[in-house]
This record gives sequence, structure tokens and C-alpha cells, in this order.
Amino acid sequence: MPDEDRKRAAHRALVERVLGGEGRASAEQRARAFAGDGLASPPLDALIGKVADRPAQVTEADLAAAKAAGCTEDQLFELVVCAAVGRSTRLYEAGLAALAEATGDGRPHGAA
Repeated sequence: MPDEDRKRAAHRALVERVLGGEGRASAEQRARAFAGDGLASPPLDALIGKVADRPAQVTEADLAAAKAAGCTEDQLFELVVCAAVGRSTRLYEAGLAALAEATGDGRPHGAA
């Protein structure tokens, strides 16, 4: 298996695990955090938005506010991971699309 195929398979496995694996946060919450959709709680929405768009600005206060809104530490961990993986997935896919466009073959880089 070529390296690119292994990388894509590993990425797919990661996404499948964070979205469909066992967890304390519901599958719906994890999917919404992954997609960057609202999570119905303003403190949690603010935290997930920062994780996805401005991770260096996440503070202890953001985490404390999300916990005060009813999330456990385990749920917060899972949702933060989903938000980060979702954002990185969108960037990864955009990069592959840009490579496909630049090479003019219409296929993501490394695809057979």
C-alpha cells in the first residue's frame, strides 16, 4: 500500500473513531463539534469555536464555563478532540483539492 493510501486510511480510521466510537458525549454532539455546528450551549459553542478557529485563545475560563453549563471533563475532552479533528479534516481536504487542481488531474494528490 502506498504511503498516501496508508495516510488516508489512518485519517479515515481516526475520524470514524472520534465520531462513532464509545464516548461520554453523544454521537450527535461529537458530530456537531466535528462539523463546527452549534451545540446548543453558548459556553460550549464558544469553546468549540475557539478550538476550531483560534486554539491559542482557549483559556481555563472557557473550559470552566463549559463545565458550569453541565459538561463533564470527559465530554469536554471528546468534544474538543472532535472540533480539532474536524477542523484539521477540512484543512486536509482543502489541501488535497488544491493539489488536484494544481496538477490538473482532477484527482486528490496520490489517488490512483
